[in-house]
Amino acid sequence: MDGNILIFFHSLLRYLALLAVGYAGLSHLMGLLRNTPILNGERTVAIIAVVLCHLQLVLGLALYFMRSAAYAEMAQPYQRFWKYEHLGMMLIAIILVTLGRSLSKRAEKERGKQIRVAIFYLIALALMLWATPWPFTDIGHSRPWL
Repeated sequence: MDGNILIFFHSLLRYLALLAVGYAGLSHLMGLLRNTPILNGERTVAIIAVVLCHLQLVLGLALYFMRSAAYAEMAQPYQRFWKYEHLGMMLIAIILVTLGRSLSKRAEKERGKQIRVAIFYLIALALMLWATPWPFTDIGHSRPWL
């Protein structure tokens, strides 16, 4: 399989995953602050966010193993970012999203469900935004937006 196709879908899916995690985290936070029950749409977006994050993880791991030999040829900051920082932070973010959804299912009260999704998803969103190689950063300066 061509790595460029995987990179394209990994980049495209990035936006969907970020939107789903952000929307789910913010909607649960707003529900928590307004003291309203969780709506089915909010719950569905939280589930979709977990699915998109796991799909993103599979694509990312495929890219990581396909390109692992190229990391040795990179300059030190780029090599460190791709080998450790990007992979590590994204794994932690996906674990947080999964934990947030899983722990919210186990909570007995609506408030407990909302606070778990809001906290875990918003922390994961911050990690994802930080560990993404955006085109305006040093690491992603030569990468396109998509």
